Amino acid sequence: MSEQEKKDFAHLIESDRETARDTGWQGTFLDYLEKVRENPSLARLAHERLWDVVVGEGVTDIREEGDPRLRRLLGDEAIRIYNFFKDEFFGIERTLDQIGRYFRAAAQRGEESRQVLCLIGPVGAGKSSLVEKLQRGLETARPVHAIEGCPLAEEPLHLIPKHLRPEFEEMLDVRIEGELCPLCRYRLEEEFDGRYEEVPVTTVPLSRHGRRGIGVVPPVDPNNQDTSVLIGAEDISKLDRFSEGDPRVLDLNGAFHVGNRGMTEFIEMFKNETEYLHTIITATQEKFIPAPGRHGTVYVDTVILAHSNEGEWRRFRGDRTNEAILDRLVVVKVPYNLRLSEEVKIYQKLLDRSSFEAHIAPHTLEVVAMFSILSRLEPTSKCDLMTKLRLYNGEEVVEKGKTVKLDPRELQDASPREGMSGISTRFVMKALDATLADHPEGIHPINVRETLVQMVKAADLADKERDRYLEILRDTVHKEYLSILEKEITRAFVYSFEEQAESLFQNYLDHAEAYVNKTRVKDTDTGEELEPDEDFLKSVEEQIAIVGSTADGFRQEVMAYLWASSRRGEKVTYQSYEPLREAIEKRLMSSAREMSRVITRARTRDEEQRKKYDDLVGALMQRGYTEDSAEVVLRYAANNLWKD
Repeated sequence: MSEQEKKDFAHLIESDRETARDTGWQGTFLDYLEKVRENPSLARLAHERLWDVVVGEGVTDIREEGDPRLRRLLGDEAIRIYNFFKDEFFGIERTLDQIGRYFRAAAQRGEESRQVLCLIGPVGAGKSSLVEKLQRGLETARPVHAIEGCPLAEEPLHLIPKHLRPEFEEMLDVRIEGELCPLCRYRLEEEFDGRYEEVPVTTVPLSRHGRRGIGVVPPVDPNNQDTSVLIGAEDISKLDRFSEGDPRVLDLNGAFHVGNRGMTEFIEMFKNETEYLHTIITATQEKFIPAPGRHGTVYVDTVILAHSNEGEWRRFRGDRTNEAILDRLVVVKVPYNLRLSEEVKIYQKLLDRSSFEAHIAPHTLEVVAMFSILSRLEPTSKCDLMTKLRLYNGEEVVEKGKTVKLDPRELQDASPREGMSGISTRFVMKALDATLADHPEGIHPINVRETLVQMVKAADLADKERDRYLEILRDTVHKEYLSILEKEITRAFVYSFEEQAESLFQNYLDHAEAYVNKTRVKDTDTGEELEPDEDFLKSVEEQIAIVGSTADGFRQEVMAYLWASSRRGEKVTYQSYEPLREAIEKRLMSSAREMSRVITRARTRDEEQRKKYDDLVGALMQRGYTEDSAEVVLRYAANNLWKD
């Protein structure tokens, strides 16, 4: 290690130590009062503190986002995008907006501040990850000021007697809420003779693993549900020194004590028996919990955040004896993502965290994501599932030359449980990991699909569900990948595909405009004025089944759409109008298909075919393939795409 590297390490360590010194503080309660007078936000309650964490990195309105697909899906909804979540959670904007709305209301001490935020969803939808993100936010926030030595790290303003609080609230511009815990009350009288201005105050950083400000309640064995996990216990080893009513025998280390000033998480909350959860009732509405033994109650200021799978939630909700707890829940559904582009981002994020170095061929994650989302969609009489997937992805879908006029939001409203079942992210990541481990040379849609088929066959699924998943993989996804592959090969085969498509587009516009306006087309080479070439127009339009009398209407629609786009100052390209884009691409594909078929299927190639094949492999490599994966997909195309 060089001297410079040692200095870099030393600088990093010292810089962190300086930061810790800057955020650390010690003083008396009187000193703390002066700090609060200067900065009243120091006395924030837990919900306010967590709201500051969520909103601290910035918020935008969905209607301000530049993504046209997102605007198409959610554009007229008043949904907020929180940068705090933005780079880690994908495709659940409505869920994140509901979570933000809960904290926004709770931070203003509305009814939500006395309710449990409960996340409900299928396995692997991201409930635990959302909670962990909030916990990390608390850990990186500035430390809280607390009474030194208090097991609850409680707010020092609790030291102020009730009869003086109105005056202090006016002087400090804060609202004081809460009571001293039994131990601090005892210490105030016995150690400080009631002189609360002398009580020491210090800063306490919150930490899940340090059990400071972040309490965690795992599901408990129904046969051994000890409430001491929640409210602490009496230390019986101290009863020989102190009387039973002495606060010094208390061991205030329950999850609610630990979560004071921050958050208390209930993992798989509804796996617990109802009696075990009764403590939540007073912890939410009255903000107190019973102290162990005969020591009265303990005030707690904590965000109670629970999460559960839908099965346990439905069972719990169906029991009318649970109404008292149900009335204290703000339920937010966390469904699986249903947007193809966002599903790919999820897999990419998780793969980036791994150490796999194998090459991933283009469209691999896209094909896998198609399987996941198709498994989560509910059938509808209005369109097939693949069309539904495209619409949910914010795409314009063209059928028979016309854009499908279906509102994805209406489709979602008709299937309210959509996204609450299907293939989980974990299942797919296991398949990707297994394929990466088995194929260090690289993975592609073909070998990943085969892994998924084998995993579905081996999974503990109902026969009907297994058959449905296999049909998606072997039929729907297979056909869609062949369509993608044909376009991929065409783009690689046709020299300067985009330039040729653009040239074809401009040529079509010239002739369509002349046809619609009943004018002539000027030949750019000779200057001669010619009649619009209807045969050429038809050769493009028939690619998307525009024939006969429908051609006139289509040409007028194209001209009207592109004219309106140019008026808005938008750049007009062959991709501007979805039906025409598809027609142009299919026209180019049809002209290249036969040559591609001959070259890829030939068992023995002459010199010219060999050169074209090598050029095709090279073009695919420029598009992100390795030589091996390019040859695999070309063999796959030859055997499946262009069967004799």
